[in-house]
Amino acid sequence: DPQGRFYIDPRFGIIRTKEKLDHETQSVVMLTVQSQLGNSPVYSSTQVNISVIDVNDNPPVFLTKSDKVIISHTQPPGTAVYIAHADDKDSGLNGAIKYSLASNQSNAFSIDPSLGVVNLTRTVFEDKQQEYTLHIAAEDHGSPPLSSLLLDSLTAKIVILDINDNSPSFMSSSLSYVVEDAEVGFLVHRISAKDPDEGRNGQVTYHIISGNENKSFILDKITGLLSTAQLLDREVQERYSLTVMAIDGGSPALSATQVLTIVVLDVNDERPIFLQQLYETAVRENQDPGELVIKVEAMDRDAGQNSLLQYEILPGTGSEKFRMNSDNGELTTAVSLDRETQEFFSIKGNSVKYLPSRSSTALLYVTVLDENDHSPLFAKNQYHVSVREDLEEGSAILDLFASDEDDGLNGEVTYWLIDDTFGAFAIDSLTGSIVTTKPLDRETKSQYTFRAVASDCSTHWPRSTTVSVVVHVDDVNDNDPVFLQNPIRAFVPAETAVNETVATVRAEDVDLGPNGAVVFSLVPETVFQIDAMTGAIVLQQPLASEDFSARLLVMASDQGTSPRTATAMVIIITEGQEEQISFSRNLYEASVPENSAAG
Repeated sequence: DPQGRFYIDPRFGIIRTKEKLDHETQSVVMLTVQSQLGNSPVYSSTQVNISVIDVNDNPPVFLTKSDKVIISHTQPPGTAVYIAHADDKDSGLNGAIKYSLASNQSNAFSIDPSLGVVNLTRTVFEDKQQEYTLHIAAEDHGSPPLSSLLLDSLTAKIVILDINDNSPSFMSSSLSYVVEDAEVGFLVHRISAKDPDEGRNGQVTYHIISGNENKSFILDKITGLLSTAQLLDREVQERYSLTVMAIDGGSPALSATQVLTIVVLDVNDERPIFLQQLYETAVRENQDPGELVIKVEAMDRDAGQNSLLQYEILPGTGSEKFRMNSDNGELTTAVSLDRETQEFFSIKGNSVKYLPSRSSTALLYVTVLDENDHSPLFAKNQYHVSVREDLEEGSAILDLFASDEDDGLNGEVTYWLIDDTFGAFAIDSLTGSIVTTKPLDRETKSQYTFRAVASDCSTHWPRSTTVSVVVHVDDVNDNDPVFLQNPIRAFVPAETAVNETVATVRAEDVDLGPNGAVVFSLVPETVFQIDAMTGAIVLQQPLASEDFSARLLVMASDQGTSPRTATAMVIIITEGQEEQISFSRNLYEASVPENSAAG
C-alpha cells in the first residue's frame, strides 16, 4: 500500500480505507498482511485482494470538441460520413456509450447509438447548403446515466465537397494465433487496409464492430495493432471472431469490413481431474492375477500433447497386490486375493502429466467378495462326554461348535446327526447343542457312538465337516437287589453242628460298582448268623429240639450312597417235619401306578 490508502486495526485485523478509492486509477489492490504474536520474531503473511467496484462517476468525454469532415454531394442514403468517438473511464455498463444527435435540423443525418457512426438518411444533392453542423451527445448506460452534456458536446461540421470514391481494402490476413498465457498488451495481429484516395479520403482508421463484447482485445485505430486487453484462457474460449471495420477519412467516409479469426493456442496450465474422487468396487477372492477390478478415468482440459495422462498407484498398504495400467487407468489384481486374510483395501490412484508436472489423486475402495473356500472346523476331531443315566429328557449333554472363516451364508453353520442314536439324542441345527430325547438306562445301553455334521449354508456348493461323538452313560443307583430265590426252604438234621452252613442266599444288583455290590443281613439275628458277603447262613447254637423250625428275614442291600434293599424269607425246619403254611387272609388287594419300573 505505497499510497497509504488503507489502514488495519492491529488487534482485530479490520482493514479500512483512509481515503476515497478510484476504480479508474486502480481496479484491484493486492495487500500483503503480516501477523505477529507478541514480540516473537516468527510471523506469517497472507495476500488480500481488494476489488474496487466501479461507480458511475465519470461522464463520457469526446476526444475532440469539434471536427469537420468533407463528403461528396453524390453520396447515397445510408452512407457513413463520420464516426464520433467519446471515452468513458468507467467500466461495464457505466463505461458503455450511447451516441445521439443533439441537433439535426436538416434531418439529413442519423447516428448509430452504439458505434457513433453518422450516416446519411437522404441525399444532399439538391441542398443548397454546403455545410451542416451536428451537435453529437454521448451518454453512458450507468444508473443514473451521465452525459457529455455535463461538460460539452461534440460539434461536427459536415462539408459537402468532392467525391470519395474508393473504399479501403484489407491487405492483412483474416487468421491469427495467440498463446493463452500471453500477457496483457501482447501484440496479436496487425490489421492493414489500403485506400488509393488521397488526403483524408485515403486515411484509414480501424474499429472493432463486433465479437469483442467481453473486451478481450484492444485495437489501435490509427496503426491497426490488435493487442490483448486481458488474460486469455483457451479452456474458456478457444476462438474469437472479430468483425473489423476499416473506414477512411473521406467525406463521406467509405469503409470495409473483415472477419478476423483469432485462435488461442493451448499451454499446459491445467491440472488433471478424476471424474470421481472416490471409487468403490468389489472383486471376488481366489481369482487369477490380472482380474480387472475397475477402470478409473481423469480428464484434462488442455489440448493435444498437453492433455496426455499417465496413471499410477501411490505406495501404501496393500497397493502391491494391484497393478494400474498407466495408459488407460485399468486396475487389475497382481496376486490372487484371499478375503479371510484381508477383506478391504484402500488404494490411492494418481493421474499425472509431465513438463511441467501436474497431478491429481483419487481414492479407491476395493472390497474382496467371499468365495466358499473354507469348510466348518470343529475344535476337536472326536468328542467324549459322560452323562448320568438319570438325566432328564431334553437335557443338553454337549455343545458342539464349528467355525467357518467364510462370510455370509458361506460362513453360517448348521448341524445335524448321522448314524443311529437309538432315538436317544438330537441336535439343535442352529446352536449345535446335543440333547437327550428319551430317558437313558445304562443297564440297557451304556455307550452311544454317532457322528455329527457341521455344514455351511452356501446356496451353490456347501462344504461340511464330520466329527465323532462318544457318549458314556454313567451308572446311577436305580436298581434294587433281586434274590435269585424267594422264599428259601432249608431242611436240616436236628444234630447239625454249630458253625455249619445250613443255607445260602443269593441276590444280584445290575448296577455297577458299589451300587451293584450286595451285602446281606438277618433281621433279627437269633441262633443263626449270615455272612454279609457270601450270604451263607451259619448255625451259631445247637438246635433246641428235633422239631425245630424258624423263619428268618434276610435283607440284601447295595453299597450305593443311598442304598437300596430287598428282603427274602428263609424257612428252616428239621428234617421229617412238614411246614404248616397258611395265609393271613383269603383275599389281597393292591394298587400300583402305571409305568412302574420292573422289580
